[in-house]
Amino acid sequence: MTRKIPFAVTLAVVSLLSVLPVWVVAAGGGGSTSDDPWARLPGILARIQPPTFPARDFSITDFGGVGDGSTDATSALMAAIEACHASGGGRVIVPPGEFLTGPVRLLSNVNLHILAGATLRFSADPARYLPVVFTRWEGVELMNYAPLVYAFEQKNLAITGSGTLDGQADPLHWWPWKAAAGAESQKPARTRLFQQAAEGVPPEQRVYGAGHYLRPPFLQVYRCRNVLVEGVTIRNSPFWVIHPVLSSNVIVRRVSVVSPGPNNDGCDPESSTDVLIEDTLFDTGDDCIAIKSGRNADGRRLAAPSERIVVRNCRMRAGHGGVTVGSEVSGGVRDVFAECNTMSSPDLERGLRIKTNTARGGFVENVFMRDTEIGEVGSAIDIDMLYQVMDEDLSRTFIPVVRNVRVEGLTVGRAAVAFSILGLEVSPVGGVVIRDSVFRNVSRGSRLANAGRVVLENVTLDLAPVPAPSPPQAPVTRLTPR
Repeated sequence: MTRKIPFAVTLAVVSLLSVLPVWVVAAGGGGSTSDDPWARLPGILARIQPPTFPARDFSITDFGGVGDGSTDATSALMAAIEACHASGGGRVIVPPGEFLTGPVRLLSNVNLHILAGATLRFSADPARYLPVVFTRWEGVELMNYAPLVYAFEQKNLAITGSGTLDGQADPLHWWPWKAAAGAESQKPARTRLFQQAAEGVPPEQRVYGAGHYLRPPFLQVYRCRNVLVEGVTIRNSPFWVIHPVLSSNVIVRRVSVVSPGPNNDGCDPESSTDVLIEDTLFDTGDDCIAIKSGRNADGRRLAAPSERIVVRNCRMRAGHGGVTVGSEVSGGVRDVFAECNTMSSPDLERGLRIKTNTARGGFVENVFMRDTEIGEVGSAIDIDMLYQVMDEDLSRTFIPVVRNVRVEGLTVGRAAVAFSILGLEVSPVGGVVIRDSVFRNVSRGSRLANAGRVVLENVTLDLAPVPAPSPPQAPVTRLTPR
C-alpha cells in the first residue's frame, strides 16, 4: 500500500498516535519551507582547516621501540612524542609491526603517523591508565582513568596514516564493567558521580579510577584546537571511541571505527565547535555519531554548546543511531549538517536520532539532513523528548527544547517506523520538515505525540505488505497404542 503526499501539509498532533500511519491525520495549514539553511554550509566548512606540521620525522624505533608484538613500546612512543614536540613539531612515525603500549599523551604540533602494516595494541590492564587525569565521563567532569590516547589543552595535533589502533577491549576486558550488578559493575560509581555533580562537588574532588569501574574512552582531546584524525582504523574501545571535548576545529576523515562493545559510540563531539566528520565507516555497539554538550547540572554549569557539526559521506552499519544528538545535551546543540551518508543494518536501530528529557534541559535546534540513503533501519527519524523516562528522575523542571529539524532527499529501503516524534505537552517539538523523501516497506507506520508542526512535502510512504493469514490447520489425529 502506498500513500504519496506531493504537497506541503502541516500535522498538528497533541496526543499519542501509536503506530498510526501519518496520512490518517487531518492536514491543514501550510507554511513556507523555501529558506535554505544549507546556504550556510560553505562558510562553516571554510572555518574548518586541518593542522599543518613541519617536515620532520621521529621514528619510534629510533627511541627503542620494537614491533615484535611482545616488547612494551610505551616509553619509546612517549620519548618520540616529547622530542617531536620539543623540536617545534613534526611526525612521530610508527613503522610496520605490532607495538604494545599503555596510555599515549599527545602534545602540540605532533602528528602521530601510523604506517600501513603497523598496529598500536593498547594494554587492557586498567592499572596502566593511572594516575587519574581530568576527563569527562557521560557528560560529567571528573578525575578518572586516562583515555588510551589523550590530549589536554593542546593545539595542532593529529593521528594519521593507514595503520591500526586496537584497544583490546573484549567480553573479558573493560566491557564487563558495564554490568548492572556484580563486584566490577560501574553502576555504583556512576550513580555517585551523577549525585556529586548534582550537589555541585568540584570536578577535581570527584576522584574515581581504581575500584570504580568507569571505563575510559579511546581517544579524547580535551580543550584542544586544530585536531585531525585521518586514515586510521580504530578497534575495540573500552568506551566511547573518538571524543572531542570543549575543542574546536576538529576533523575526522577516512577513519574506520569497528568497535562492537557496550557504549562504544563511534564519534562524540561534546561541547565542541567547527567539527567535520567525513568519509568514515562506523560499525559500533552504540550510536555511530552522538553529538553532546554535557549532562544535567554539569552541562548547565559549563553551558558550552556543540555548534557547527558537519557529517558527510559516512557509512553507518550497526549501532543504536546513525546520526544522533543527545542524550547529554544540557549545554545545547545547534547547527548540525548531515549529508550524503549511507546507513544500513538489521542492527541499526535509528537513522536520525534526537534524544533528551526533563533532567537534561538545554536545546537542540537547526538539525539538517539531506541526500541520505538508509537501507534497513528500525526507525528512520526518531525524536524522543522522553528518553529514559523510566530510568531517571524526570520530575525536574529543566524543560528541553527541540526545534527546526529538516530532512530532505531521504530514501529508506525498509523500516519498522518511518518517523517517531515524541515531544512534551509543555514543550512540543518546534517544527519538523520532511521533504522529497521516500519510506519503503514500513511495517508499523509512524508515531506522533506533542509533535507540534510537522510539514511533509513530496513524501512517499509505502507500507510493507501484510502477510496473508495462515490457512486453518486440519485437526491432528493422535494415535495411541492398543
